[in-house]
Amino acid sequence: MDGKPIVPFATTLHVRDHCLCLHVQRAARALARRFDEALRPVGLTNGQFSLMMALNRPVPATFGPVAELLAMDRTTLTAALKPLQRRGLVAVAIDPTDRRGRLLTLTEDGMALLAAAVPIWQRTHEAIEAAMPGGAPATLRDTLPRLG
Repeated sequence: MDGKPIVPFATTLHVRDHCLCLHVQRAARALARRFDEALRPVGLTNGQFSLMMALNRPVPATFGPVAELLAMDRTTLTAALKPLQRRGLVAVAIDPTDRRGRLLTLTEDGMALLAAAVPIWQRTHEAIEAAMPGGAPATLRDTLPRLG
């Protein structure tokens, strides 16, 4: 090995077994697949469901708060909105008080689809929580925000 530093395989195993980021990523992907599958009958992904839920407000939302809630940058949020706009589920309008801003709202079709999706989300979420020990769901919800 011509003197180049190497990382021992034991270190690889240690990272695999202890890395919080890896374990959270794996869990997030597994949960995303489960919700994607559950929401497939209504034609939504888990990301689309979350975005539509973030827009379910009494007044139109602006990009900033929605992007912050979903931990997205504005460019990613714009890309995520496009398929929902094409389907007529979300409307994006110019903010009359600040023409540079945009207001995001669910359309009537969007509200109806979200209403159909919520019971699916509830059943799936309840099943996931039921498979977790005791107070694990609450502990997880309380702990994860502290990591950011």
